[in-house]
Amino acid sequence: MTVFAFFNQKGGVGKTAATVNLAYLSALEGWRTLLWDLDPQGAAGFYFQVEPANKNEARKVLNNELELADVVQQSGYDNLDIITSDISARNSEVLLNDLKQGKRRLKSALTAVKKDYDVVMLDCPPGLSVLHDNIFQAADHIIIPNVPTVLSIRSYETILQHFKDNNLDVNKIHGFFSMVDHRKNLHHEVMGQFYKDKKFYKNYIPYLSDVEKMGQQLAPVEQFARSSYAAQCYRDLWKEIKKSSLS
Repeated sequence: MTVFAFFNQKGGVGKTAATVNLAYLSALEGWRTLLWDLDPQGAAGFYFQVEPANKNEARKVLNNELELADVVQQSGYDNLDIITSDISARNSEVLLNDLKQGKRRLKSALTAVKKDYDVVMLDCPPGLSVLHDNIFQAADHIIIPNVPTVLSIRSYETILQHFKDNNLDVNKIHGFFSMVDHRKNLHHEVMGQFYKDKKFYKNYIPYLSDVEKMGQQLAPVEQFARSSYAAQCYRDLWKEIKKSSLS
Protein backbone atom coordinates (compact mmCIF):
# COMPACT_ATOMS: atom_id res chain seq x y z
CA MET A 1 0.00 0.00 0.00
CA THR A 2 1.36 3.39 -1.04
CA VAL A 3 0.14 6.50 0.78
CA PHE A 4 0.05 9.89 -0.96
CA ALA A 5 -0.72 13.05 1.01
CA PHE A 6 -1.89 16.08 -0.96
CA PHE A 7 -0.90 18.99 1.22
CA ASN A 8 -0.05 22.65 1.25
CA GLN A 9 0.38 25.08 4.09
CA LYS A 10 -1.82 27.45 2.07
CA GLY A 11 -5.43 26.92 1.05
CA GLY A 12 -6.95 27.57 -2.36
CA VAL A 13 -4.21 25.94 -4.43
CA GLY A 14 -6.21 23.14 -6.10
CA LYS A 15 -5.32 20.47 -3.56
CA THR A 16 -8.73 18.79 -3.24
CA ALA A 17 -9.37 18.90 -6.98
CA ALA A 18 -6.07 17.11 -7.56
CA THR A 19 -6.77 14.52 -4.87
CA VAL A 20 -10.22 13.72 -6.26
CA ASN A 21 -9.12 13.54 -9.89
CA LEU A 22 -5.98 11.51 -9.26
CA ALA A 23 -7.78 9.11 -6.92
CA TYR A 24 -10.36 8.53 -9.63
CA LEU A 25 -7.66 7.88 -12.24
CA SER A 26 -5.90 5.48 -9.89
CA ALA A 27 -9.12 3.52 -9.41
CA LEU A 28 -9.90 3.65 -13.13
CA GLU A 29 -6.62 1.83 -13.81
CA GLY A 30 -7.59 -0.94 -11.39
CA TRP A 31 -5.66 0.12 -8.30
CA ARG A 32 -7.71 -0.47 -5.15
CA THR A 33 -7.86 3.13 -3.98
CA LEU A 34 -8.94 4.82 -0.75
CA LEU A 35 -9.41 8.59 -0.49
CA TRP A 36 -9.34 9.83 3.12
CA ASP A 37 -10.61 13.38 3.51
CA LEU A 38 -8.95 15.03 6.53
CA ASP A 39 -10.15 18.56 5.84
CA PRO A 40 -13.07 19.81 8.02
CA GLN A 41 -14.61 21.41 4.92
CA GLY A 42 -15.37 17.91 3.59
CA ALA A 43 -15.01 18.97 -0.05
CA ALA A 44 -13.80 15.58 -1.31
CA GLY A 45 -16.90 13.88 0.05
CA PHE A 46 -19.04 16.63 -1.51
CA TYR A 47 -17.58 15.93 -4.97
CA PHE A 48 -18.49 12.24 -4.61
CA GLN A 49 -21.88 13.02 -3.00
CA VAL A 50 -20.97 10.99 0.08
CA GLU A 51 -21.70 12.19 3.62
CA PRO A 52 -20.42 10.86 6.96
CA ALA A 53 -22.46 7.94 8.25
CA ASN A 54 -21.83 8.82 11.92
CA LYS A 55 -22.15 12.02 13.90
CA ASN A 56 -18.74 13.58 14.62
CA GLU A 57 -17.17 10.76 12.63
CA ALA A 58 -13.85 12.49 11.98
CA ARG A 59 -13.26 13.14 15.67
CA LYS A 60 -14.23 9.60 16.64
CA VAL A 61 -11.78 8.07 14.17
CA LEU A 62 -8.90 10.17 15.44
CA ASN A 63 -9.89 9.46 19.05
CA ASN A 64 -9.97 5.67 18.54
CA GLU A 65 -13.74 5.52 19.11
CA LEU A 66 -14.25 4.20 15.58
CA GLU A 67 -12.01 1.91 13.54
CA LEU A 68 -10.96 3.20 10.15
CA ALA A 69 -12.48 0.23 8.33
CA ASP A 70 -15.87 1.01 9.91
CA VAL A 71 -16.12 4.44 8.29
CA VAL A 72 -15.08 3.50 4.74
CA GLN A 73 -17.82 4.13 2.18
CA GLN A 74 -18.19 3.39 -1.50
CA SER A 75 -17.66 6.37 -3.78
CA GLY A 76 -19.98 5.18 -6.51
CA TYR A 77 -17.02 4.25 -8.74
CA ASP A 78 -15.30 0.89 -9.09
CA ASN A 79 -12.14 0.38 -6.98
CA LEU A 80 -12.58 3.73 -5.20
CA ASP A 81 -13.66 4.08 -1.57
CA ILE A 82 -13.80 7.21 0.53
CA ILE A 83 -13.62 8.28 4.16
CA THR A 84 -15.46 11.56 4.47
CA SER A 85 -14.77 14.44 6.83
CA ASP A 86 -16.92 16.76 8.91
CA ILE A 87 -16.61 19.85 11.07
CA SER A 88 -15.49 17.78 14.10
CA ALA A 89 -12.11 17.41 12.36
CA ARG A 90 -11.38 21.02 13.30
CA ASN A 91 -10.39 19.80 16.78
CA SER A 92 -7.93 17.21 15.49
CA GLU A 93 -4.86 19.01 16.87
CA VAL A 94 -6.27 18.98 20.42
CA LEU A 95 -7.23 15.32 20.19
CA LEU A 96 -3.90 14.21 18.80
CA ASN A 97 -1.97 16.22 21.38
CA ASP A 98 -3.76 14.33 24.13
CA LEU A 99 -3.13 10.88 22.67
CA LYS A 100 -0.11 8.75 23.49
CA GLN A 101 2.04 8.44 20.35
CA GLY A 102 -0.23 11.10 18.86
CA LYS A 103 2.14 11.75 15.97
CA ARG A 104 1.60 8.19 14.70
CA ARG A 105 -2.19 7.95 15.03
CA LEU A 106 -2.88 8.17 11.28
CA LYS A 107 -0.16 5.69 10.44
CA SER A 108 -1.53 3.26 13.01
CA ALA A 109 -5.07 3.67 11.72
CA LEU A 110 -4.01 2.99 8.12
CA THR A 111 -2.31 -0.25 9.16
CA ALA A 112 -5.76 -1.77 9.68
CA VAL A 113 -6.64 -1.39 5.97
CA LYS A 114 -3.19 -2.11 4.55
CA LYS A 115 -4.28 -5.36 2.88
CA ASP A 116 -7.41 -3.80 1.38
CA TYR A 117 -5.86 -1.06 -0.76
CA ASP A 118 -3.02 -0.49 -3.17
CA VAL A 119 -3.20 3.29 -3.04
CA VAL A 120 -4.33 5.69 -0.30
CA MET A 121 -4.71 9.40 -0.99
CA LEU A 122 -5.03 11.84 1.90
CA ASP A 123 -6.75 15.17 1.25
CA CYS A 124 -5.12 17.34 3.91
CA PRO A 125 -6.27 20.64 5.41
CA PRO A 126 -3.99 23.68 5.10
CA GLY A 127 -1.74 24.58 8.01
CA LEU A 128 1.21 23.08 9.86
CA SER A 129 0.29 21.36 13.13
CA VAL A 130 0.39 18.06 15.00
CA LEU A 131 -2.14 16.70 12.48
CA HIS A 132 0.30 17.44 9.70
CA ASP A 133 3.13 15.80 11.64
CA ASN A 134 0.85 12.74 11.65
CA ILE A 135 0.41 13.05 7.92
CA PHE A 136 4.15 13.35 7.31
CA GLN A 137 4.73 10.16 9.33
CA ALA A 138 1.96 8.20 7.59
CA ALA A 139 2.60 9.20 3.98
CA ASP A 140 5.13 7.70 1.61
CA HIS A 141 4.89 10.74 -0.63
CA ILE A 142 3.91 14.33 0.16
CA ILE A 143 2.47 15.92 -3.00
CA ILE A 144 2.36 19.72 -2.82
CA PRO A 145 0.35 21.67 -5.41
CA ASN A 146 1.64 25.21 -5.83
CA VAL A 147 0.29 28.19 -7.69
CA PRO A 148 3.41 29.67 -9.36
CA THR A 149 3.52 32.86 -7.29
CA VAL A 150 6.05 34.19 -4.79
CA LEU A 151 3.92 33.56 -1.70
CA SER A 152 2.99 30.04 -2.74
CA ILE A 153 6.61 29.12 -3.40
CA ARG A 154 7.58 30.68 -0.07
CA SER A 155 5.10 28.31 1.57
CA TYR A 156 6.70 25.38 -0.26
CA GLU A 157 10.14 26.39 1.00
CA THR A 158 8.77 26.72 4.56
CA ILE A 159 7.61 23.11 4.38
CA LEU A 160 11.03 21.98 3.19
CA GLN A 161 12.64 23.79 6.10
CA HIS A 162 10.17 22.22 8.53
CA PHE A 163 11.21 18.77 7.31
CA LYS A 164 14.89 19.59 7.73
CA ASP A 165 14.41 21.10 11.19
CA ASN A 166 12.51 18.02 12.40
CA ASN A 167 14.74 15.39 10.77
CA LEU A 168 12.00 14.29 8.38
CA ASP A 169 12.75 12.74 5.01
CA VAL A 170 12.75 15.58 2.46
CA ASN A 171 12.80 12.99 -0.33
CA LYS A 172 9.12 12.38 0.40
CA ILE A 173 8.29 15.85 -0.89
CA HIS A 174 7.21 16.36 -4.49
CA GLY A 175 5.71 19.51 -6.00
CA PHE A 176 3.58 20.30 -9.01
CA PHE A 177 2.20 23.56 -10.34
CA SER A 178 -1.53 24.16 -10.11
CA MET A 179 -3.96 26.80 -11.35
CA VAL A 180 -1.38 28.00 -13.87
CA ASP A 181 -2.47 31.08 -15.83
CA HIS A 182 -0.58 31.26 -19.12
CA ARG A 183 -1.45 34.94 -19.47
CA LYS A 184 0.76 35.84 -16.50
CA ASN A 185 4.48 36.28 -17.12
CA LEU A 186 5.21 35.71 -13.43
CA HIS A 187 3.76 32.20 -13.62
CA HIS A 188 6.07 31.35 -16.52
CA GLU A 189 9.10 32.83 -14.75
CA VAL A 190 8.51 30.95 -11.49
CA MET A 191 7.84 27.67 -13.27
CA GLY A 192 10.94 28.03 -15.40
CA GLN A 193 13.16 28.51 -12.35
CA PHE A 194 11.79 25.48 -10.51
CA TYR A 195 11.91 23.24 -13.55
CA LYS A 196 15.53 24.27 -14.01
CA ASP A 197 16.26 23.13 -10.46
CA LYS A 198 14.26 19.90 -11.06
CA LYS A 199 12.21 20.43 -7.91
CA PHE A 200 8.76 19.89 -9.42
CA TYR A 201 6.96 17.37 -11.59
CA LYS A 202 7.08 18.39 -15.23
CA ASN A 203 3.32 18.17 -15.71
CA TYR A 204 1.05 20.82 -14.25
CA ILE A 205 -2.63 21.79 -13.98
CA PRO A 206 -3.68 25.02 -15.72
CA TYR A 207 -6.43 27.32 -14.50
CA LEU A 208 -9.35 25.86 -16.47
CA SER A 209 -13.13 26.14 -16.28
CA ASP A 210 -13.63 22.37 -16.45
CA VAL A 211 -11.88 22.04 -13.09
CA GLU A 212 -14.23 24.62 -11.60
CA LYS A 213 -17.21 22.72 -13.05
CA MET A 214 -16.50 19.81 -10.70
CA GLY A 215 -18.62 21.60 -8.12
CA GLN A 216 -21.57 21.66 -10.52
CA GLN A 217 -21.11 18.17 -11.93
CA LEU A 218 -20.17 16.59 -8.57
CA ALA A 219 -17.73 14.31 -10.33
CA PRO A 220 -14.06 14.09 -11.37
CA VAL A 221 -13.19 15.84 -14.63
CA GLU A 222 -12.42 12.51 -16.31
CA GLN A 223 -16.01 11.45 -15.66
CA PHE A 224 -17.85 14.39 -17.29
CA ALA A 225 -15.25 15.91 -19.66
CA ARG A 226 -12.91 13.11 -20.66
CA SER A 227 -11.87 14.76 -23.94
CA SER A 228 -11.05 18.08 -22.30
CA TYR A 229 -7.60 19.59 -21.84
CA ALA A 230 -8.13 19.55 -18.06
CA ALA A 231 -8.72 15.79 -18.07
CA GLN A 232 -5.60 15.27 -20.18
CA CYS A 233 -3.53 17.36 -17.76
CA TYR A 234 -4.62 15.23 -14.79
CA ARG A 235 -3.90 12.05 -16.76
CA ASP A 236 -0.41 13.29 -17.61
CA LEU A 237 0.28 14.30 -14.02
CA TRP A 238 -0.94 10.96 -12.67
CA LYS A 239 1.22 9.12 -15.19
CA GLU A 240 4.29 11.02 -14.00
CA ILE A 241 3.48 10.51 -10.31
CA LYS A 242 2.79 6.83 -10.86
CA LYS A 243 6.02 6.29 -12.76
CA SER A 244 8.12 7.68 -9.91
CA SER A 245 6.14 6.25 -6.99
CA LEU A 246 4.34 3.01 -7.93
CA SER A 247 5.87 -0.17 -9.27
